[in-house]
Amino acid sequence: MTRSMYSYSKSILERVSFDPKLFCKELEKAIKILLPYEIDQLRDWLLQFTKEKPELRQCLIYIN
Repeated sequence: MTRSMYSYSKSILERVSFDPKLFCKELEKAIKILLPYEIDQLRDWLLQFTKEKPELRQCLIYIN
């Protein structure tokens, strides 16, 4: 079974979450390739994910 771009983007973002700059860069890339409904899913996931990592919250400007 093929992995969806949403799942792939989410896994990349989890891997680079140690670096806010890299996280923002990968988030921008994800937004360019995801479909509108996937961006909505990603936004929901990001809100939960960044609760524990406040240094990444600055990147949410790209998804609003």
